[in-house]
Parts: sequence; structure tokens; C-alpha cells
Amino acid sequence: MLNYPATSSFNCQNTRFTPPPGYTLYPSSLTLSSSSSSSSSSSLHSSSQYHQNLPKVIAYKHTHFNISPRTKVLKVRCSQNEPLKVMISGAPASGKGTQCEMIVQKFGLVHISTGDLLRSEVAAGSEIGNQAKEYMNSGRLVPDELVTNMVIGRLSRDDTKQKGWLLDGFPRSFPQAESLEKMKIRPDVFIVLDVPDEILIDRCVGRRMDPETGKIYHIKNFPPETEEIKARLITRPDDTEEKVKSRLQIYKKNVEAIVSTYSDLLKKIDGNRSKDVIFGEISSLLLQVEKEKETEKSGNISKLDSQFNKSASTKENWRGIPTNLNNIPHSREIRDYFYNDVLQATQRAIKDGKTRVKVEINIPELNPNTDVYRIGTLMELVRVLALSFSDDGKRVKVSVQGSMGEGALAGMPLQLAGTRKILEYMDWGNDGAMGTFINIGAIGGRDVDEADDIFILVAPQNAMGNCIIDDLRAMTDAAGSRPVILINPRLKDLPASSGIMQTMGREKRLEYAASFEICYQFRLLYYSGTQYPIMGALRMAYPYRYELFKRINEANGKEKYVILSTFPSRPTGDEVNDAFEGKTRDQVKKASGFWGFLNSILST
Repeated sequence: MLNYPATSSFNCQNTRFTPPPGYTLYPSSLTLSSSSSSSSSSSLHSSSQYHQNLPKVIAYKHTHFNISPRTKVLKVRCSQNEPLKVMISGAPASGKGTQCEMIVQKFGLVHISTGDLLRSEVAAGSEIGNQAKEYMNSGRLVPDELVTNMVIGRLSRDDTKQKGWLLDGFPRSFPQAESLEKMKIRPDVFIVLDVPDEILIDRCVGRRMDPETGKIYHIKNFPPETEEIKARLITRPDDTEEKVKSRLQIYKKNVEAIVSTYSDLLKKIDGNRSKDVIFGEISSLLLQVEKEKETEKSGNISKLDSQFNKSASTKENWRGIPTNLNNIPHSREIRDYFYNDVLQATQRAIKDGKTRVKVEINIPELNPNTDVYRIGTLMELVRVLALSFSDDGKRVKVSVQGSMGEGALAGMPLQLAGTRKILEYMDWGNDGAMGTFINIGAIGGRDVDEADDIFILVAPQNAMGNCIIDDLRAMTDAAGSRPVILINPRLKDLPASSGIMQTMGREKRLEYAASFEICYQFRLLYYSGTQYPIMGALRMAYPYRYELFKRINEANGKEKYVILSTFPSRPTGDEVNDAFEGKTRDQVKKASGFWGFLNSILST
């Protein structure tokens, strides 16, 4: 065998690769075989190769490794990640156009809107353009098939394949979405800008256009610079309240028609904020999607990591709700999904200055009313929150209520029995966070230290004839403006034998309990009095709206969750019933009979 100088690492498209200990990496111009003879040289861009008996195909970041079964040679070749594919939808005046501009500027995607495409095809005099022109000139809508063919043709061009694409406001109907599905054209994420109707109407009705420059103003939010400009502003014909409401109804109907197609990719963004804040969230989302695509592109990365003595990661990322939630025990992927979902919502709330928040999550393993409740799952959730805040330099106090009552009546809720000991013996990592940035204490004013930055209270709850509210209030008073987070609190009054707890000071206790704002809620919906089958789910993650999902059975025993409706505040049982039955919001129906089970599920 020829002797060539070995190297310790090499760079491949900004990715540095270092072989495992004991492995030798040879120059890219040399091919080594398992036989005694040397192979012929490859071209300058050919693969680096070295002897190892590894799996046939493995990948690491941007670098892919192939093993020839005959020569047992590892080849290293470089490849680019798949570009982003994004769909975005938003009602008139939702700010969709502004966000599209910002997305294109940062991510370099090809912006595709049907309006621009139609005008371009008509101007070019193409076959599709001429057909579309006939419909437009006669005042008719351009058929779905024609618009879809136009979009598919644009998506097939080289620039979209290389740069990725941003599909703006398309598809608008179920047939259009179905046509894309048949062509296997599917986005990585479907973004919906969510803005309340009253805000959208105000934005549209208040808009004014300068006929000389075409510039758009708003009489309140973006007034003209001079009185001269103000005097010549006009209202566009479509910006009357009546027409805006009609356009909103059409938009909602279109979104409802396609949302089931993309329910697993749907990401709602609160559009009632400044454009920079909105784009910040969209940008974070797209960067996360890029990261997921990179991981997926890497293929069997866990196999390579095991060769490097690294722990393999098998975490599956969902952009919808995990399925099979009645399967116990929950998988690690399902737990991690909810831990992360709760963490992100809580972090957003704290970042926005919320100081009294609570998390309510009742998946089976976190629902103490079921016989599959697992205290370990609750402890893991608390650990994820505490470690995350400590990583940000916060000193976290994790608090568990102690014994309640006196003498022979002393005791604590069964759900919390042994909780403090479990927390003390848990694995908190090797970086020394426990005892420095994280400490364990009780609930009460005396357990608030000056050094504490944030407090996480584990399932605070009343016991039969005993109330935790006084200790809780003493703690929040001592905490002042520092954040206090309640995890699955149960602060309802529980009756004592004398009934005292139900009468004395009850109104003030309930008022105090209600002072904690929900930053995350997830509740499964079942038939009345049962835990099977799951009918749907209600989810809210701060600062977004409540989302109501319906569970749908699919072929081969699979299932999925389809969003039915959203609500600005927690929906009542009647509102949930109406959504499940397909009733409109303005139809009032008293919950009873078949769907009456939802009232008890949604009660506080």
C-alpha cells in the first residue's frame, strides 16, 4: 500500500469532520481498498476515504458516508440541504405582504403569489395567460385547475428548486390543495397569521391611498406626512366595512377548507403585534424547520454518533399534536413534545413580564384523576423548566407544599406524597445546578429568599378541610414582582365535615386563585364519564388563542388531530359543543345529550 500523509480532520461545506479516536483520514485524492493494490485516483472533488467496517450508508450533518460492500471503503461526499418550502396564509390586512417581504429578504426564498403569476402570464402572452385572460375579461373567476397548473409550473423552475419557495395565499380551496398533494408538492410548514376580526376591519376601514404615489396610509396607525397629502387621500372601493366583512368570511371559508390537509404542518402566529415581533417568531420557526430538515437529511446520524461514543437521539419532532395519547406509558417522544411545548409558552409569558402564571396539562400521565398518573412525569416537567431557567442565569426555587393540618389530622394530598424526596434524589445533571442555581423549598413566605429569581410550585392544592391559599398568598406577597409559576394547581375548595371551607372567605380565595394567568393548557376531551375514546383536545400556549382539535381515525389504525376552531379566550362547554357539531358561533345551543360530556371536562 502506498504511504500518504494522514490528516486529523477536513472541512466540507463549512462542516468540519474529525474521525473517531484510532481512525485515520487520508487525502481526498486517494482511494484505499481492502486489497493490497492501490485504487486509481479520483477527481479533485472526489470523496475522502478510509478503511472502517461501518454501516453501508450513514450521514453526519452536511457530510454523507457510503461504504462499498466489496471494498469496505468509507467515502465522504458533500451535499446541500433541501431548501425551505413554506406556505403562508392571512386575512386581508393581516400583514401577510410585509411578512413575505421580510421572509424573502432573510431566507432568500422565491416568493410566489397567484396574483403576480396571473399578471406575469397574461403579460407574457403564454397559453395559460391567454386562457386566464378570457376569464378575467369576462369577470369570471379563473378555474382552480388553471391556477393550480400555473403554480405547479412555477414551482418546477430551477430557482425554486435551488432557493426554496414561499407560496403566498395558495392553495385557497380543497381541490387546489388536493391537486398539490397528488403532485407530492407539500410545504415544510404552513403559517397562518391570526388576527382578530375587529382589528382587521379597523385596519382596512382606516386605510387610505395616495392616488399620485400609490402609497398606503392609515388614518390612525400611519397618518400622512403633510396636510397636502392628507387632502388628496382616497378610500379604496374594497375598504368599506361591509366589503371587508364579506372578504373575511370568504377567507375563513377558504382556510377551513384546506386546514385539514395541512393540520400536521399548521403553525398559527399571533398577527396582532408589531411586524418585527411577528417576524421574530416566524424567523425562529423557519430556522427550527431548517434544523429539522438538516437532521432528517443526515439520515442515520444516531448510528454514526454511536461510533463516536455519543448518545443517540431518536426524538421525533411534531408540528401538530402527538397521537396515541391513551397508550400508557407515554413514549419519550410524547413526553419531550409536551415538556418543550410547556417550556416555550412559559418562557414567552415570563419574557412578556407575566409574574403570576399557571400551567394546566392533563395528558393521562399528568392527570391525577386517572389510574395511570405518574409522579415521575410531573417531576421531569418541573426539572425541564427549572434547568432551562437556570441555564439563563436565574436562581430557581422549586417549591412543594408540606404537611397540612395539626396533630392526628396532619397530612398532605396523596398526589404529593414523597414528592420532595423524589426531587432531591433526581438526576439534575453534572454541572452543579442543584444547590446553586436550583434549590428545593416549601410553599410559604418563609421559603422566599432574597437570592431567588423565579419560583416553580409543584401541583399546589387544597386537601380535605385544609387550604393552601394562605401559604400561597404569603409566598407571592414575599416574592413581589418575581415570577411565580404554578404547575397543575388544584385550588378548588374541598369540603370539610363542618362545611366551613365552603363558606368562610370562599369568594376571596377563588379571586386569588383566578389571579394566576394560564400560560399553557392542554386538555383531552372524552365521552362523559369515560377515558376512552379521545374525542379531541383543547390547547392554548401563551400568547396564542385556544385551539380546539378533533381526533380523526385513519386507515391502518392511525389517527390525526384536525383543528376545528380557535377562541380568543377559554371556550365554554356550549362553544365546544357547537364547534364539534359544526354550528356557527352565533348559534346558541344548550349542551345536552350526546355532547354534554364536554361541559364537565371543561369546568374549572
